[in-house]
Amino acid sequence: MAEAVPILVITGQTASGKERLAAEVAARLGGEIISADSMKVYRSMDIGTAKASAEQRAKAPHHLLDVADPGETFSTARWLELAEAAIRDTRARGRVPVVSGGTPLYLKALLEGLFEGPSADAGVRAHLRDEADRCGTPALHERLSEVDPAAAERIHPNDLRRIVRALEVWELTGTPISDLQEQWGSRTTDYRPLVVAIRRDSGDLTRRITERVGRMIDAGLIDEVRALADRPVGQGRPGGPAGLAKGPRQALGYAEVLDFLDGRLTAEALAPAMIAHTRQFARRQMTWLRRFEGIEWLNAAPDADAETLADRVLELWRRHMKV
Repeated sequence: MAEAVPILVITGQTASGKERLAAEVAARLGGEIISADSMKVYRSMDIGTAKASAEQRAKAPHHLLDVADPGETFSTARWLELAEAAIRDTRARGRVPVVSGGTPLYLKALLEGLFEGPSADAGVRAHLRDEADRCGTPALHERLSEVDPAAAERIHPNDLRRIVRALEVWELTGTPISDLQEQWGSRTTDYRPLVVAIRRDSGDLTRRITERVGRMIDAGLIDEVRALADRPVGQGRPGGPAGLAKGPRQALGYAEVLDFLDGRLTAEALAPAMIAHTRQFARRQMTWLRRFEGIEWLNAAPDADAETLADRVLELWRRHMKV
């Protein structure tokens, strides 16, 4: 059996500073970054996803950025295929794979294997979507909470795609998707990962989220979303031109700007709505991250910079490589 490949995973909540830390660590290790962010895969979604700056990309090569059009869907299985290829290529060049991002499904698929589940059933999906049209997505979420409360707790009441998939699995198998997903931990992984997660106290994280939202708006997020929504591809916002598929349309910041463009949010309410959505997402991320076994938590003080945190990560990596 081939020896397991050592990889470094740097994760954490949104706005925690993981991307800047990953760039610093990769630069010092002679590594390459494999992005594990479900929105950074999309081209032209740059400001709202806080995609790596030119300075960060100059520190180390980045992979899995800008690999899909925002008018198309992009599955976890597709990300896993590309990520594993990038890891192999990085290792072949004698460099260290540094997986960086905060999408827990991507990390779980990489480290524990991909939950396949039953194949999609067009008839079941059409029935569920018709029900959502008649009764509303929250009503469908309420039904999910009756048959699979664990899945309902993880899935946002307005996330129609994931609600439909969870109910589809229930109808096809009679088993909650949350139970089937326990299969994820059964794979013998090809990797020997060191998983490091930045942890900040809630006040510091809220401050960083607030500052990030302000920077995004000042940098032109509204114009970025308007341009994407007006593109004649994919599935657009209701009543407007096509341009953003359902996943990207629900992304942090993009959903709120679309509401603003459609007149459902005022200019004054835009930033607070983005901050609230981001904080909710950050709490869900932490719930997911706590489920990963063997995480090395990196407690970051408000004044801790990437260079200081990188020193600690490199020490953990040196120990990891000695095992």
